[in-house]
Amino acid sequence: MTQDIRTHKVVSEEEWLEARRKLLAKEKEFTRLQDEMNRERRSLPWVKVTKNYLFEGPSGQETLGDLFEGRSQLLIYHFMFGPDDKAGCPHCSLRADGFNGINIHLKHRDVTMIAVSRAPYERLAAYKKRMGWDFKWVSSENTDFNFDLHVSFTPEERKMGKAFFNYTMQDPGPADREGHSVFYRDKGGDIFHTYSCYVRGNELFNIHYHYLDIVPRGRDENGRGPFWVRRRDEYREP
Repeated sequence: MTQDIRTHKVVSEEEWLEARRKLLAKEKEFTRLQDEMNRERRSLPWVKVTKNYLFEGPSGQETLGDLFEGRSQLLIYHFMFGPDDKAGCPHCSLRADGFNGINIHLKHRDVTMIAVSRAPYERLAAYKKRMGWDFKWVSSENTDFNFDLHVSFTPEERKMGKAFFNYTMQDPGPADREGHSVFYRDKGGDIFHTYSCYVRGNELFNIHYHYLDIVPRGRDENGRGPFWVRRRDEYREP
């Protein structure tokens, strides 16, 4: 619950420094725990990808191997934009505003990052132009890729309210969900699925939330989730 900012405690500089140092000790412990979690994440066993997937992108049809663009590590953001959607998900769009432009840095660390959605490529390209993004975005419309990575669901699954999502059987909600997936390609060309995360597992990559978390009002959502989010060209001035 958001604290009442109108009655927030005000103290001297000395008292503030004492409280800040106590919090700093907790922040350092949290950082150490996060480092440990990252090591465990990278230590997960891998699964070899044996299915051939074909994607539609700016260069026409491309295989999963092509998407690596000659690098050994591929990071995919599963962007919620289904075949029948007119525009991309506002929350995915907010996240894309955060990762757009970082590819130049990732490429120099042997990582290619792209977005994948089930909407036709032409619709993805038009929306990408509208949003002013430059990251690569390909369509998986004619493949099982989204279903195999458990970010898209059949009409039957949605009708039953039961599908495998976020590593358990549950109601997945929309036909397409958000997530991140990581792949590695060895020198022989074999591809391995190394990691995927969904729902709040994505929060680590939500740069906007990390900034909101340090300002006085925080996320200011009253436990209701990010209903305030709009596409960048849909906000109205207060």
